[in-house]
Amino acid sequence: MNTTVRTGPISLRLRPRAVVAGTLVAVAVIVAAILAVGTGDVRIAPGEVIRTLFGQGDRATEYVVLKLRLPRALTAIMVGAALGVSGAVFQSLARNPLGSPDVVGFTTGAATGAIVQILVIGGGPLLLAGSAVGGGVLTAALVYVLAYRRGVQGYRLVLVGIGVSAMLVSVNSFLITRAEVTEAQRANAWLFGSLNGRSWEHVGMIAAALALVLPVLAAAARNLPLLELGDDAAKGLGVPVERVRLTLMVTAVALCSVATASVGLIEFVALTAPQIARRLTRSPGPGLVASGLTGGLVLLGSDVVAQRLTDGQVPVGVVTAALGGCYLAWLLTRERRD
Repeated sequence: MNTTVRTGPISLRLRPRAVVAGTLVAVAVIVAAILAVGTGDVRIAPGEVIRTLFGQGDRATEYVVLKLRLPRALTAIMVGAALGVSGAVFQSLARNPLGSPDVVGFTTGAATGAIVQILVIGGGPLLLAGSAVGGGVLTAALVYVLAYRRGVQGYRLVLVGIGVSAMLVSVNSFLITRAEVTEAQRANAWLFGSLNGRSWEHVGMIAAALALVLPVLAAAARNLPLLELGDDAAKGLGVPVERVRLTLMVTAVALCSVATASVGLIEFVALTAPQIARRLTRSPGPGLVASGLTGGLVLLGSDVVAQRLTDGQVPVGVVTAALGGCYLAWLLTRERRD
């Protein structure tokens, strides 16, 4: 049952279950953030974390919470949100639960751009981020061109993306094996996304990217439910299909590329978050807000697991890959039964 809310000329259609589920996920994100900020070599109780966030902690606790750990938690939330929204858009466009940017190679392309910059070009952190974004955009353009046949069909996009991703993995491996040991270690670390050492600079970068991209994406995403009906039906309803699809793809690629540029290659968050969100909300549409919140929760929760179970020795990307691999096996088994 849907509820319509009108405020002057603006009307919003709300699904009560989606609102409740989204609220609960948002609360879970806050709880996970408090646990994450309190986790580390120096354990801080949740109550002390909350008091410090409200300016009532001592100087030592403020340094640990505000300087070291809060930027890491905020980066995890925003990167996870970017990946979740990006995955929801691509899965909706492809009309396929496997049509996420990590499966079709866009995040791998962003990692390739970063590795090329590290091993071949050189330069500072800003150039590294630009190379990662550029690699993701070029990969998406290549997949789009190769998959285009009087439009882009979902299964063709997924199959072409998987092939391009396999080639990029080979390129990454070749570049690393030919590099000097020190540079190879630095590049290889990029392939296993890590939140270690995240600072307010990283928070500012991903926040700025979200502020620029999300409004454009939100405007174009109004047509996503119509695109899921098929190109012919969407055109019949007055949707400029290719223009809207291209806008959605560019903005979604920008999100996953900036996420990769911020923390490295994070596997399976973009794949799992939209599907978990859709099952929680039981929404027929992509549910971008719920997917973003779920993505932030998945990545932040994985980081808490990585810190508590391995004392921070294992990068968060390894944990998300392990959890995502289990989910992918379950998804493929379920699809086969259906």
